[in-house]
Amino acid sequence: MSAAGESGRAQQIRAKAQDLEQAAERATDPQERQRLKDKARRLKEQSEHTGDTGKPDIHPM
Repeated sequence: MSAAGESGRAQQIRAKAQDLEQAAERATDPQERQRLKDKARRLKEQSEHTGDTGKPDIHPM
């Protein structure tokens, strides 16, 4: 996968994790809230392992 593809995938994963965190905040069931928080945490960790470090590209345009 290209660096741009990895970066895009990492962004998608982080967006999904954010959605899950918001859903966890709205959840009324404590077990569901914890399950959503755990899944969001795992997705964030996964996004960090896709190779996207958040550093700017060093190559000039």
